Amino acid sequence: MSLANAPQAASVPDWAALNLYGESPAFHAALALLQQCAAVNATVLLCGETGTGKELAARAIHYLSARQRGPFVAINCGALPDSILEAELFGHTRGAYTDAKSASRGVIGGAEGGTLFLDEIDSLSPRGQAAILRFVQDHSYRPLGAARAEQADVRLVAATNVDLAELAARGAFRQDLLYRINLLSVPLPSLRNRTGDALLLARAFVQRLVREYDSAPRELHPRSVAHLGLALPWPGNVRELEHRVHRAFLLGKGREVDLELDAAATVLALAGQAGAGGTGHAESALSYAAARARALVEFERQYLSEVLALAEGNLSRAARLAGKERSRFGKLVRKHGLQRAAFGSGNP
Repeated sequence: MSLANAPQAASVPDWAALNLYGESPAFHAALALLQQCAAVNATVLLCGETGTGKELAARAIHYLSARQRGPFVAINCGALPDSILEAELFGHTRGAYTDAKSASRGVIGGAEGGTLFLDEIDSLSPRGQAAILRFVQDHSYRPLGAARAEQADVRLVAATNVDLAELAARGAFRQDLLYRINLLSVPLPSLRNRTGDALLLARAFVQRLVREYDSAPRELHPRSVAHLGLALPWPGNVRELEHRVHRAFLLGKGREVDLELDAAATVLALAGQAGAGGTGHAESALSYAAARARALVEFERQYLSEVLALAEGNLSRAARLAGKERSRFGKLVRKHGLQRAAFGSGNP
C-alpha cells in the first residue's frame, strides 16, 4: 500500500526520546515511513535483520499515533507453543479447560484500545497462522469457551527478519496471511548500511549508561572512535553494538570506554574500503576470513543435516537434540534451505 496520500505529521518527532538514533540517509528514510504509518490506523509489517530495532520501531508507531494513551502489548510468536496459543492470544472463560480456574482476557484483550506487536511472526506454526488469520482480517476473535465472538479495537504491527514471500513460495507461510499483514511495510536498514550511525549510536549508549549507573562522565576511547568510523559488518546490528558498549562500560576502568573491536573485522573493513585493487595484509585477511566463513556455513549445514536425519525429519525432536528452541532451530533449517521431508517423515 502506498503512503503517498497518508496524512503528514505537523512536526518532526523527537526520535531520541523514542530511543531511535541515526543521521544516515537510509535510517532517515525508515523514520519518515514510520511517521507516516503512525498517522494511519492500518496494519504494518516491519522487516529487517535481527537487531535492527524492530520493537523500537513498533513502539514509535504506537507512541506517535492516536493510540498513544492505550496499551502497547508485545508478544514473541516464537515463544507461543501450539498447546496454549489460542488461550494466550484470545483468552478464555472460566472452566474453558481443566486448568482455567478464572477467566482471562488474553493478549488481544489486553491490547484493547492500543497496539499489538507480533514479533517474529514467521515463527508461528501452521496452526498458529490459521488461528490468527481471521483476527488479522477483521479483528474479530472468540475466547475459548465463549458463546460468541468479540470485536477488538487494536492496531496490529508485525515484524520479521526473514523474507516472508520466499517462505510463502515454499509453503512455509500462509500466502493469505502474508497479504493481510503486508498492508504497509517498513524495511529497517542494517547497521552496516547506515554510514556514520555506529559512532553516533555508541556515544548515545555511553551517555545513557552514565545516567543509568549514575557514573562519572565517560567517553569512547579514541581507538574505538576510529574503528567505529569504518564500515564494519555488524552481523548483530544495533543490538550487537549496544551489548558491546554495555560490556565495555561495565568492565572498563577510567574515563574512556574501549570497545576492543575485532581487529580482523577492522582489516576487512579497510580492505573493502580500499577496493578490489588492495594488496598485502588486507587481501590476506580477506581471504582467511572468507575461507573461515565458508567453513562455518558448511559446518552449520552439515550439523543440521545430521541432526534432522537422527530425528527422522521431526523438527521438534531435532531442536531438542540440538539444545535449541524449536523456532530458532527452524529458522536455521530454513536459512540453509533444508527440506525436512528429505530426512524422514517431516512431521512437526
